Amino acid sequence: MHQPPSPCDGTCRIDPVRQWCQGCKRTLNEIADWPILKPREKRAILNQLPLRQG
Repeated sequence: MHQPPSPCDGTCRIDPVRQWCQGCKRTLNEIADWPILKPREKRAILNQLPLRQG
């Protein structure tokens, strides 16, 4: 099955209040787990990221 690409944009700074990356908007756990997640799990995270933009 096709692996969704990482949303990492190279910013790599964790917001101390929101506890997610200021660039890709993933949490530390999501970033750490990304290589071992199944494609459907990655897509679920990717679908949540636009909600974190605001």
